[in-house]
Amino acid sequence: MEIRGERECTDCGTRWSYYETGEVACPDCGSLRSVGREGRKLHTDSPAELDLTPVVEGIADRPLAEVASEATDRCRDYVRKRGFVAGGDLRTLDETYLIASELAAAIGSYERSLSSGSLDPGADDAEQLYLLALLGGERPSPAEIPDSLAPARGLAYAKAVSTYRDDLLAFLDADPEEYPAVRRALGRLEDHCRRVEALDGDVDPRTAERLVEVARDLGRATSEDDEVALARAGERLDSLG
Repeated sequence: MEIRGERECTDCGTRWSYYETGEVACPDCGSLRSVGREGRKLHTDSPAELDLTPVVEGIADRPLAEVASEATDRCRDYVRKRGFVAGGDLRTLDETYLIASELAAAIGSYERSLSSGSLDPGADDAEQLYLLALLGGERPSPAEIPDSLAPARGLAYAKAVSTYRDDLLAFLDADPEEYPAVRRALGRLEDHCRRVEALDGDVDPRTAERLVEVARDLGRATSEDDEVALARAGERLDSLG
């Protein structure tokens, strides 16, 4: 949505940025009475931090299942708050957003495997190590993903890329005549995201990674007017078929 992010409290005169704080109340006096001091700008993001430290502290002494629910709640809350346009500026599809998206999906998949008894005994350790890497803020490469958790990454990335695409399109709508090639590429990208979602994420992890790469290239092509990034996005889309 487009909002006036720079605010001035009509009670005490304090100025603050809603873009930075996400708060409508004056930070000094708490008043809800304020006026905007600039034009409206597109803003889809909210201040958010993915802090998993309280979750992972002492994890070596607890079963992974005990921390799963809290971790999932924190990740979902983070993803819910986040967007990719802040005060009229386009941001990238960042690592933290991808980790939070995947972790929520992967934990759910792991828990369902445990409850159904379908998890292979030998895969249990690999899955736990993978989840611990995500909890530690790492985003393992496609080659490191256990087969049982690959669909979780595929689905999480497809949804993340689709969300980024929506924000990028909203950003482009400020000038509908600009970047027609980016718009066309975004249409192709959404087709691939829908395909992955229809398959419940069950695709080669390299395909999921390619979706992220295309989204980042298209963001760079727009925010930096980078023609090389646009060409690279086209090549990557071609490789997806």
